[in-house]
This record gives sequence, C-alpha cells and structure tokens, in this order.
Amino acid sequence: METGTTTSARYRRFADLEARGYSPLYDDWCTGISDDTELLAMLDTLPPARRQPVLFLGAVRFVGVPLEGFATFRSFVLARWPEIRQVMRTRTTQTNEAGRCAVLLPSLAAISAAEGRPLALIEVGASAGACLYPDRYAYRYSPGPALDPAGGSSVPALDCSTAGPVPFPQRLPDVVWRAGIDLNPLDARDGDDARWLEALVWPEHTFRLERLRAALGVVRSEPPLLVRGDLTEEIVPLVDRAPRDAVVVVFHSAVLAYVDAEGRNRFRETMLRFAAARDRPVHWLSHEGHGTLAGVDGAMERAPEELDGRFVLQHNGRTVARTGPHGQSIEWLP
Repeated sequence: METGTTTSARYRRFADLEARGYSPLYDDWCTGISDDTELLAMLDTLPPARRQPVLFLGAVRFVGVPLEGFATFRSFVLARWPEIRQVMRTRTTQTNEAGRCAVLLPSLAAISAAEGRPLALIEVGASAGACLYPDRYAYRYSPGPALDPAGGSSVPALDCSTAGPVPFPQRLPDVVWRAGIDLNPLDARDGDDARWLEALVWPEHTFRLERLRAALGVVRSEPPLLVRGDLTEEIVPLVDRAPRDAVVVVFHSAVLAYVDAEGRNRFRETMLRFAAARDRPVHWLSHEGHGTLAGVDGAMERAPEELDGRFVLQHNGRTVARTGPHGQSIEWLP
C-alpha cells in the first residue's frame, strides 16, 4: 500500500502539473489535500488505483460538494466520507469527451475515402459512447475548414486549433455501425450514469459540460452496441460482428494508461495483426499520452519534452500527429 507521503505527492503533482492554469478550484483543493494528514489517511484506506485525484474529485462532486474553497471542501468530505468512499469503490474515471472526435476525424475520413467504404467504428474504453458519433458533430478547425453534418448538429461545434499538413476532409464520413467495449459501460439514458459523467467535467469547463449534455442526447437517440468486458478478450469477437461491407476502425483515447503493461502489449499485438491481415484489414487509431504505447517498431517515437502534455495519435502503430488531450488541438507531422 502507498504511504500518506506518496498520496500527498500524487495530489501535489496533480495540482502543480494538471490543474494549475486549467482549474483554479481543483488546484486549491488538491494543494490542500496534499498537506492534510486526515484526508490523506482516509484516502489511504482505499486500494492505490482508487486514490487517483480525478476519481476522488469526481466522487466528491457526485455526492454534492459546494464549489467553494478548500475549507468547505474539507468539511464536506469529513461529513460525507462513507458515501464518497462508496462512489470511489464502485465508479471509475470514464470521461466521455466528444471533443476528441476533432483529432480523430481527419484519419477516419481518410480511411473511409481510401477504402471506398463507410465506417464501422469500435471504441475501446467507450464509457457511454459519445465518441462513436463523429458524423453527427460539427467541426471548426483553425486554421482550416468548418464541417457540418448534412442535417445540422445539436451539439456545439468542436473547436480545434491546427498546425502542420492536416489532411482535412471535404465532408464527414458515413458511419453505418457503432460499438464499444468497456469494463463498466455507462448508459446515457440512466440518470446516475449521466450525472457521474457530468461530475468528471472540471468545474470551470462549462463549455465541456454543455457539450457533454448535448452529446449524450445524440447517444440516447441512437444507442450504440456496448459490450461489457476486457479489451483484450472482447476485441476479436466484436470485430467479427461488424458488417462486412464496411471498413472497421478500432480506436481509443486516454484508455491504455489504465491497463497493465502485459495487457497493453497483448492488445497492441492483436491490433497490429488485424492491421496486417489481407482478407479483412482493420484500421487502428490510438490516441494516448506519451509512454503509454510503443509504435509499430516497438519504440516511443517522441520525447516527453517535445509533447508538452499533448497526446500522440497513431494510425496502425505509426505516429501521425500530436494532439490536445481533449481534442482541442492537432499538429500533423510531415
């Protein structure tokens, strides 16, 4: 078990490197947590994987903490700890950020155009499935084109700043089948599941909350096939269920960091075999933080200092772009 000091460092690091400049409230809360021996001792009663800051913050907000300073936060946690602890034991961090479709779209459209077929999408770590609808969202690339679905979109446009030779599509690709895998798939029609996803949106990010609510409305109108299970066990049978007249694309975003090294390697080998298959090639898009997944040659292709907190987008194991973690930017590599 981690010690209180280790948990303290974890929350201090989150405050300094992730929350600062993005969420003043989370910066304040996590800085306070890192120096509070009573709260740290409470967190240390949980397994290490259940002590992560995003899970704790989401659980406290799910239970109903006022969005005020650390003193109010601390009093609330002490008074409601049994409820908060139960949420942390039963829920997982499943941020369902539709904005990530903005960095996936150029690759998805290029794959569909090259294959001359519509898309069958499979998302690994799908949560409620909001990223399975790239054809239903509007996009505003800067610099770059504005793209809209033929019937318009109920979701606020996804803004994405760009750099490099991004292969912008002329139109949105056709998607004929949508499926996902998750250890604990969420139901957009379930009030508690929707409320949990809202609790994971950082408090100052009102634009992301608005987008999430609208995206969940899209999901409710046409629910995808969501399979409960481990990605390494369920991916092959799910690919087999995809329609034969569509090109299958398996994708994931900010998921594999929660999988152990053996599982990541096994999944990577499976996907590279799929990509190399002659009878029915399956395309694989990986959108993960640096150091999470090796490239096709087994090497990490970019040093972390070059990424500055950005994610790496890979197509069939080859790095094609650096991106903002929530889809807010994309730098296409030559």
